[in-house]
Amino acid sequence: MRQYQRLLAVALFLGMLLAVFEFSGLRDHFNLVFLQQQIAQNRFSGLLLFVLLFSLGNLIQIPGWVFLAAAVLTLGRFWGGLATYVAACVSCSLTFLTLRLIGGDALRQLTNRTAVKILSQLDARPIRSVVLLRVLFQTVPALNYALALSGIKFRHYFIGTLLGLPLPIALYCLFFEYLAKALNIPGI
Repeated sequence: MRQYQRLLAVALFLGMLLAVFEFSGLRDHFNLVFLQQQIAQNRFSGLLLFVLLFSLGNLIQIPGWVFLAAAVLTLGRFWGGLATYVAACVSCSLTFLTLRLIGGDALRQLTNRTAVKILSQLDARPIRSVVLLRVLFQTVPALNYALALSGIKFRHYFIGTLLGLPLPIALYCLFFEYLAKALNIPGI
C-alpha cells in the first residue's frame, strides 16, 4: 500500500488544482481568443503570461496546440513557434519538478512487469527515449506526469525535451499557418 501513497498524493494535487481552476472559472480563460488578446496587448508581459498559462494549462490537461495556435495566429509562424517552444520547455520543466517534488519516483515502486520493462528501456537510453516521446506526443500532460514519476534524471528529461520539441512544433506552425490562410482567419 505504501507504494501507492505518492501516486495518490499526485492524483489529489492534480485533482485539487483542476477543481480550483474549474470552479473559479479560470479554466474558461484557456482559449484561443483570450490567449491571442494577452499576447497582442503587450508583447512582453503578454508573452510572460503566455508562458505562465501554458505551464498551468499543462498541469490541468489543456492541450498544447491551443497555445501554439494562439501564438502562431498572433505572432506569425516563426515568432509564434519560438514563443511556444520556450513556453513548452518551461512548462514541461515546471510540471516535472512539481510532480517529482510531490510524487518522487513513484513509478519505480511499482512491481508490475510491464512497468519494470518500460522503465528499464527508459534507463538504457533516457535522452533518446524522451526525444522520441516528445516527437510523438509533444507536451501531452500524461507523458510529463509519467516521466516525472519515472525516476529519470531531470538533466536527461530536459535535454530530451529541448531536442524533441522543435520538429513537432515546426510542423504544427506550418499547419496552423496554412489553416489560418485557407480559412481566412485574421492574424497571419
